[in-house]
This record gives sequence, structure tokens and C-alpha cells, in this order.
Amino acid sequence: QVQLVESGGGLVQPGGSLRLSCAASGNIFSANARAWYRQRPGNQRELVADITSSGNTNYADSVKGRFTISRDNAKSTVYLQMNSLKPEDTAVYYCNAGLHIGGTYYSRNYWGQGTQVTVSS
Repeated sequence: QVQLVESGGGLVQPGGSLRLSCAASGNIFSANARAWYRQRPGNQRELVADITSSGNTNYADSVKGRFTISRDNAKSTVYLQMNSLKPEDTAVYYCNAGLHIGGTYYSRNYWGQGTQVTVSS
């Protein structure tokens, strides 16, 4: 059984930082890319950042230069370092396991439970 468990969310002031973690367990060799999505209130879930099995990364324009995705394959864990946070970054953040093909990330139906990030003074 595949499980993705996120942690690290919370309340932070504008300009602050948070680091999210997503630990994977179970057999997901068929989905070796990872991504972070977020769902802001009243919005659809959107792709924030993804990382291939070899460590190549891609980011949404809204977070470029502020967020960094990384992975530790030995620990089956992916991270999202979020700096210079803005109120519009407030959302539930979800970890996903998927595939990276031809420069595009394709999610598969492996999701974590989500972790709330609130940016507010």
C-alpha cells in the first residue's frame, strides 16, 4: 500500500519561511517523479513544483526564486523549502507521486493528506 505523508505546514508571517516534507512508503517504482501541488481557497489544485528521479526541477512562475523542491532518495522523502512567503501562498499543500515525460509532469493517483500553510500577520 502506497502512502505519502506530508508535514511541516503551519502559520507564518509574510516574508517568513517554511519547509514541507513528504515521506513515501510502499511500492511506487512506477511513479518515480514527485511534485507539490496546492489548493488555495476557491481555486483548483495547481502544480507548484516537480522533480524528476534524477533531480531536475520545474516551478510554477508564481513561486520561482522563492521555493525550492528537493529529494532524498535514500529516505524516500521530498521537500519543499518555501522562502519569502506571501499571503497568496496560503493554501493546503499536497505531495504527489507521478511521472515526468518529455518535460511534463503527469500526476498519478498517489496523494498525501495535505498540510495547511497560512501566511498572515
